[in-house]
Amino acid sequence: MMVPIPASELPAQRVRLADGAAAAAEGRGHVRAVIGAWRIPVDLDTAVLLADELVANAVTHTTGKAVTLGIRCGDSRLRVDVYDTSPTLPVLRAAEAGEAGGRGLMLVDAMSTTWGYHKTPAGKVVYFTLAFQPGIAASAGRHPEQEINHAAASLLSGPLRPTARGPRP
Repeated sequence: MMVPIPASELPAQRVRLADGAAAAAEGRGHVRAVIGAWRIPVDLDTAVLLADELVANAVTHTTGKAVTLGIRCGDSRLRVDVYDTSPTLPVLRAAEAGEAGGRGLMLVDAMSTTWGYHKTPAGKVVYFTLAFQPGIAASAGRHPEQEINHAAASLLSGPLRPTARGPRP
């Protein structure tokens, strides 16, 4: 009989994502696969949505092409890191009504347990954490379209949870 490895003992995963628009889809797939394989007790839809937002921001605002996604667990939390080559740090701001974008960090702030950023020798890393939720099973078998529809329905069904602690440089 195989005994599952505790999430806190799993190795960190890091992958360089494709350049441009393909990076977000690749990042979503990687987060989905790792959470499913490791059976991390977090809401899969939330993790995928927040990773997508950070990767999209990195692709949009980076001065270079290298975007790297990191995933690790520790202290009963999932942590997702997005590294890019831009030295410009993210700024949480309220999007104006009618603006097409500008809400990504608002989602990260509202839906993550914590989030933050810090400079690296090559640019910066922006991250979020999600606290483990006993009783949640990873839903690795869901198709991407179902995931997106479920996440959108969750966001539209009520106010965002104000659980974030804000950025920590």
